[in-house]
Amino acid sequence: MIEPQLPANGKLNCVSYAPYYGKDESPFIASSVVGKMRIEKDLALLSERFDCVRTYSVNQGLDYVPEAAAKLGLKVLLGAWIGYTKLQNDAEFNLAVDLANRYPDTVKGLIIGNEVLLRKEQTEDVILAYLEEAQRRTEVPVTYADVWEFWLKHPRLEQAVDYITVHVLPYWEDDPQSVDNALQHAEAVMNKLSSTFTKPLFIGETGWPSVGKHRNASVPSQVNQARYLREFIQVAHDKGWNYNMIEAMDQPWKRVLEGTVGGYWGLYNTDLESKFDFKGPVTERHDGLQPLYWALAGLLVFLGLTSMSKERRIPAMVAMGSLGILVGAAAYVQVGYLEAACRDTVEWIALVGITLAGILAMLNLPSLLLSKEQNKLSATLLFVLVFAAMITSFLLIPKLSFIPRDFNLNPTIGHIIYMMDGRYRNFPLALYALPVLQYAIGFTLLGILHRSSFGRYRKINIIALITALFCLILEPLNLHALLWVGIVVLLAYASWPRKGARA
Repeated sequence: MIEPQLPANGKLNCVSYAPYYGKDESPFIASSVVGKMRIEKDLALLSERFDCVRTYSVNQGLDYVPEAAAKLGLKVLLGAWIGYTKLQNDAEFNLAVDLANRYPDTVKGLIIGNEVLLRKEQTEDVILAYLEEAQRRTEVPVTYADVWEFWLKHPRLEQAVDYITVHVLPYWEDDPQSVDNALQHAEAVMNKLSSTFTKPLFIGETGWPSVGKHRNASVPSQVNQARYLREFIQVAHDKGWNYNMIEAMDQPWKRVLEGTVGGYWGLYNTDLESKFDFKGPVTERHDGLQPLYWALAGLLVFLGLTSMSKERRIPAMVAMGSLGILVGAAAYVQVGYLEAACRDTVEWIALVGITLAGILAMLNLPSLLLSKEQNKLSATLLFVLVFAAMITSFLLIPKLSFIPRDFNLNPTIGHIIYMMDGRYRNFPLALYALPVLQYAIGFTLLGILHRSSFGRYRKINIIALITALFCLILEPLNLHALLWVGIVVLLAYASWPRKGARA
């Protein structure tokens, strides 16, 4: 991994700043106001690494950012949030303009609206009117920020801005880019924009998520995040790009909108610990001895259950002890998955239920070894896993892939599709992998593979297989999609109805 050439002062251009990294904090909670001490503390931390911060609103206490930044010598790209409601938009706009005029030496850019056209919350004419009004009322440079494709769709906006603020996010592209190709993609985008527009270009957002769902060949990870940003900094230095990174701190509230990945774009975690440096090695995880403790707990539980079942043979004890270690380590990974993936009560109930079904299936194994055949509990848990896999496969389909970005949806229908969209759900490999391997392969080796005449297993498995394959067809380079197909195939093998079997 390269170590990029940094400026003489060691600081990077700019970073997006939002103070909503605490538990249950969100800009959607209207009554939530960020305290001045929090802002001062955050900016002091960021001033050690950056020359500038970008904000997206002046509401909920963020109007204090220019004053706090001025004390630290930080510059500010001040954002005015433009949404659906004109009254709120006008209030944001007027306060942002006033702050820009009050702190002209600190506010180096006034960004009127962020991805408003992408979200279809206002028209081009409305944005144009706000920009022209801002130009009349302030000497601070004025711009509008949106995904690069939307600048190409709305070139008329160039006449009302001092520079063009574009978002280049390889992970979120309609054709998601791998980390290997991300910088080539960014260069191609910048070249296209340079040949289209005459005003200066500013990369208003670029970054990479450290946790979340794979999107085709685009893989979130801490190592990939560090790699992309390091390589981007070097290319930006070589090409003379001005840029803003997204983002300073992880934002848990974004998981509601974008799934797991939305909450993990920060260079700092929610404890304000830096995820990595721009020099030296980078590691993916920092688990310490926790997995060992969980594995040891699993060992003790499974040895205890085996002893209680009056199984004393050494090979059986070794086998069950090894399985206990695997179950304990897997449970540690599952807890991390649940914390990252569950966004609401429904998801917690559903995913915890699947997790418990898998764990119970493992804990039931000692009794199966004695009877040499599956019992009602084992059969019930297998059905739960098969049925849940069918539902999960459907929910994983990226449904918004079929809807063009410029297609206008009824807001209610759009919200339903958005909440159902598989782009914002992780493949639950950690929850299924161990119990499925045991049901399909382990039980085959032990000679106790489930034998059932329950005909509906056939229909459930067919639906699960078709939808899982559909996910893979849509994202053929997605390793997690491929592994999910493998899990569904193993479940089908373990549960497929057999002639002459008992119900």
